[in-house]
Amino acid sequence: MTACPPDPMPPLALLAGGLAKRLGALTERVPKSMLQAAGEPFIAHQLRLIAGQGIQDVVICCGHLGGLIAEFVGDGSRFGCRVRYSYDGPPLLGTGGAILKALPLLGPRFWVMYGDSYLTAEFAPILRTFEESGKRGLMTVFRNENRWDKSNVAFTANRILRYEKASRDPATRHIDYGLGLYSAQAFAGLPQGSEFDLSEIQRDLIARGEMAGFEVSERFYEIGSPAGLAETDAFLRGRLLPAGVPA
Repeated sequence: MTACPPDPMPPLALLAGGLAKRLGALTERVPKSMLQAAGEPFIAHQLRLIAGQGIQDVVICCGHLGGLIAEFVGDGSRFGCRVRYSYDGPPLLGTGGAILKALPLLGPRFWVMYGDSYLTAEFAPILRTFEESGKRGLMTVFRNENRWDKSNVAFTANRILRYEKASRDPATRHIDYGLGLYSAQAFAGLPQGSEFDLSEIQRDLIARGEMAGFEVSERFYEIGSPAGLAETDAFLRGRLLPAGVPA
């Protein structure tokens, strides 16, 4: 019999504070999370996905035009979860600084997910791996081979050897899938208000042997670029069609 994950699931920090520069005029007046996908703001799809994985507590790390996200999402109850907010800036604190600011809401261990990602992998096995590893962080990876974006992770034998966001090393065949787990201890000693990228924490944990790895088999979907938004919109529309109706 498969062991059940700890209950309840840890809370999830949803990073939705970026400026979304790659989307140009699309995000001049609305945050990226509020862009339309399959007929409604993308964050609605995300929150239902998260709740469907058993996560009931979501902290949205808001920045650019974050008030529009809070106005639409509210307390999250209509999406099947509880939503709270941690507001970034000004100035913006970066992905790592935003998580650090949200720690009082997140507690001792928590998920981190990018606000532009739609991820269909099952969460429960990832959590079990994190718990069994005893490490302070876990990064999910996908064998990307530069297909959907530049691969940036060297991963072998369930170990993350190296992570560089702008890597051009041919040994980096995997990519950061956009979903992780962290202990609050990974951020220990950093002063509130620090501005830094989450990748700094990730590289430090890898260097100290404190980053577990989990390889998923499902590709990721994202709305970080016009092409990604169009592809994700088509994917979500296909998921919403009644059985037997072609996309």
